[in-house]
Amino acid sequence: MYKHFFKRFFDFLIALIGLIILSPLFLCLIIILFFANKGAGAFFTQPRPGRNEEIFRVIKFKTMTDEKDSEGNLLPDAVRLTKIGKFVRSTSLDELPQLINVLKGDMALIGPRPLVIQYLPLYSETQKRRHEIRPGITGWAQVNGRNELNWEKRFEYDVWYVEHVSLLLDIKIIFKTIYNVFHREGIYKDGDITSMEAFNGKN
Repeated sequence: MYKHFFKRFFDFLIALIGLIILSPLFLCLIIILFFANKGAGAFFTQPRPGRNEEIFRVIKFKTMTDEKDSEGNLLPDAVRLTKIGKFVRSTSLDELPQLINVLKGDMALIGPRPLVIQYLPLYSETQKRRHEIRPGITGWAQVNGRNELNWEKRFEYDVWYVEHVSLLLDIKIIFKTIYNVFHREGIYKDGDITSMEAFNGKN
């Protein structure tokens, strides 16, 4: 009952309350990032596969400029990442706009993280099970290592969560997420712009 009804109800309610409470912070970040990103905007969207592999656009705060070289190519990520952008990433504040995705029904608060659509043909049949539920802002893999996990272990955690969804487990993940954010565990590695190596389907 929780997995198929109450989970969505609680997600919507908590996301709505969260957006209302955090609206002052939300507005401040929009203004700060607009200027820090040199007019490139405060939001970043990208297509991601959701439940049943349906494509939606995930919303995040933009942490890099759109600066280009003389030939019109984007400069390296390390050059375009701003100081405020690095802080926003390290504190996971860049994930806040995904509360909008939760309200829309694209995502849940807790679930496997939505990855890029390029990975869809690379999953094994077992790994594909991560798409049986809505993707989450945080999840079982994120509180058990996140960027420090290899892909095989990450997908193992994702599928385990799909098979064991419960209210108590979601509450546990929420508290572990809060702990990890404040202790900066498994979230962001200094000097490393990307979260982890690209998935090549060989795990």
